[in-house]
Amino acid sequence: MSLPPLTPEQSIKPRHFELRISLLFAAVFVSMGTHVPYFPLWLEAHGFDAEQIAVILSAPLFLRVVTTPLITAWADKARDRANILILLTAAALVASLAYFLPPTYLLVLLVSLGFVVFWTPHSPLADSLALSGVRRFGSNYTRMRMWGSMSYLSANLVGGIVLSLTSSYAVPAMLSAGLAMALIAALFAPRLGRPRRASPLSAADMHKAGPKLFNAYFLLFVAGAGIINGSHAFLFSFGSIYWKSIGLNDTVIGILWAWAVVAEVAMFMLFTRLLAHRPATTSLTAAGIAAAVRWIAFPLVWPSGAGVVGFAATQTLHSLSTALVIIGVQKLIGEAVPEERTGTAQGIAFFANGLSMAAFTLISGPLYASFGVGGFYPMAAVAMAGTGLIWAARRLGRPA
Repeated sequence: MSLPPLTPEQSIKPRHFELRISLLFAAVFVSMGTHVPYFPLWLEAHGFDAEQIAVILSAPLFLRVVTTPLITAWADKARDRANILILLTAAALVASLAYFLPPTYLLVLLVSLGFVVFWTPHSPLADSLALSGVRRFGSNYTRMRMWGSMSYLSANLVGGIVLSLTSSYAVPAMLSAGLAMALIAALFAPRLGRPRRASPLSAADMHKAGPKLFNAYFLLFVAGAGIINGSHAFLFSFGSIYWKSIGLNDTVIGILWAWAVVAEVAMFMLFTRLLAHRPATTSLTAAGIAAAVRWIAFPLVWPSGAGVVGFAATQTLHSLSTALVIIGVQKLIGEAVPEERTGTAQGIAFFANGLSMAAFTLISGPLYASFGVGGFYPMAAVAMAGTGLIWAARRLGRPA
């Protein structure tokens, strides 16, 4: 299916397009680099127990699986996606201010549910604008998107330093500051009009072409990838809380999170040389095995005396357990999905990943309450279960 021709207006490249998109990615990822490592610490500082933290973290993940495709479909039909991004960013900023209210359990849960509706679409919409530039003007996506990763890493590091100088109570202020930066960047985002192809997570595209991708090979593959990625939920929910409980300060915690991102980016850079010639199943199998090793090793680091160096080693495995999932799914889509169904396939993969992450985040609360850091061991079994689905897909074989 060929793309519709460009209109005269769509053929004109906005001034400084790549720079403006790069700044947009950088700004959007600041709040993400603050929320993932430090929001659980803020929840614990306010006295929420492990099960309450798990519910507050997981409920928005369930909701975003439904709302994000609907919002990206709405953005595709708007006069310009940048206007929708501005609206959503402003709404997310306003919603984040509610975290400054007295934090009761019900209030924080409701605020988090509302916040995620407006916040999660930021990255897919930035991707959509960037990909339009790739298709229309030949822009380099990787060079623009890398600034998002660098910003995420910087937010990990700076956030740790800020919290070490203040306290976990500063997290809402850092989150709102990041969203204010994203709003300013969104105001300067290029105006490109409607996309010629539906955005990757568009519900409209999924509804139209999704059933054609519902074959056993593809579904086993994305389910396995989603489960492997979902095994990281325990780390995302309680990794910082555990590190804090054994006496690591906020700066060190920020460095450990940032080191994982460095390892991930390194794999992106080395993948072509190491694994590009291998099928997608190889990448996902390596990811699943690495995740299982990571979760088995994590609880043993501190008792063995390996200390921060040992945790850094487990974080280095992020280069395999996470980066290879991201790359492997995209590689599968490139190998097995026709170009006109790429967006639909990405939407289905997003659904599988999001549902898995939400489910295992919810489970993480009771695990941490009952077993503490020992809750990582069940996550190793989860990673191997996902790997088993990848092997089942491999034995089934790709449909003709």
